[in-house]
Formats: sequence, structure tokens, C-alpha cells
Amino acid sequence: MSDTSPRLPPGQVETRKWPVLHYGAVPRIDRSQWILRVWGEVENPLEIGWRELQHFPQASTHCDIHCVTQWSRFDNTFGGVRVSDLLRRAVPLAAAKYVLVHAAPDYTTNLPLEDLDRPANLIALSWNGEPLTPEHGGPARLLVPHLYLWKSAKWVTGLQLLQEDYPGFWEQNGYHMLGDPWKEQRYGRPDPVRMRRGPR
Repeated sequence: MSDTSPRLPPGQVETRKWPVLHYGAVPRIDRSQWILRVWGEVENPLEIGWRELQHFPQASTHCDIHCVTQWSRFDNTFGGVRVSDLLRRAVPLAAAKYVLVHAAPDYTTNLPLEDLDRPANLIALSWNGEPLTPEHGGPARLLVPHLYLWKSAKWVTGLQLLQEDYPGFWEQNGYHMLGDPWKEQRYGRPDPVRMRRGPR
């Protein structure tokens, strides 16, 4: 976006709060047991524990966040590990085009690999200088700020690279397969054949 472009996507309302929205109860995750997996269409599958994750280069992203429920919050600073650094270590195969994101307790969401592999995207561990609270996805959540916030899965546990797109939890329940807030991609109709088959 240029400096003269609007910051508020169509249909959104700015808030200074950070509303807590999620499906189901907030999981309580023991960091000593937490594992992040990167697998599927990759040369080097990864299983990274909490302590190992701290040894990756740390990065920050200053961004606006936009929820499909029509609120937006400006000027957030997230800290964590760039997703692109994890992908470089895993080495996606040429066939990898999509990602199914896994999160506790049994949540999934999907996005194209090209939308995941961007410099601003993080495995976020902090927000505005403080560790992420469990209600906001702590100890680790995905951050994909250019898409609606449901794509930034809380309590992230894995990135499964796939050859074909496959709808996650909300996508199977009517949400859009991509979720671009500037195009108001709130809702859509997933492919029912892929929904039945599932990722290999």
C-alpha cells in the first residue's frame, strides 16, 4: 500500500482493542512439549521444539490486522521467527503449491504457499513487546497480516505443504479459500470433492 492509500479495508471498523475470538476452548500448551512440524512436499521435514525455535533469527513485523468479523486494529508489532526461514530449512519441493496449517487442539486453515512465504509472515511469539497470551494464540501463532486474521492460526503446531489446495476448518464451513480483506473475501464455497478426499 502507498502512503496515500487507505489503511482500512472495505467493510471494516477500526478498534483500539484486540477482541478475543476463536472456536472452542483456549488450549493450555506446555512449552516443553510444544513441537512445530513442517512436512509434506519438502526435502527436509522438520520437528522444532520451543528451545530450538529460540535459536532461529528473531524478527519483528509492524502491521495492521483485520478480522473477518469486520474489525481492524492498526499498528501492532509482532515478534518471532520468519516463516520463510523455516521454509528455507525444510526446502519445499517444486510440487508444493499450498499449505495446510495445523494448530491445537485440532484446527486447520489453508493458503497458497506463495502467500505463506512472505517476509512479514511470522511464527509469532510476542505482541507489542510482551509474550503472546494464550487467548491470543500463545505461546506461538502464525501471522499472515495481508489476509484476514483467521488465516493467522492461533496455537500453531504445523505447516503441511501440499500439491493441491484443501480447505481448513472455517473454509469447510463456508469461509473463503483465500481471505483477502481488500477484496472482502469473507465467504466462499469450497470444492466438496477435495473436502471429502483430504490431503495426502
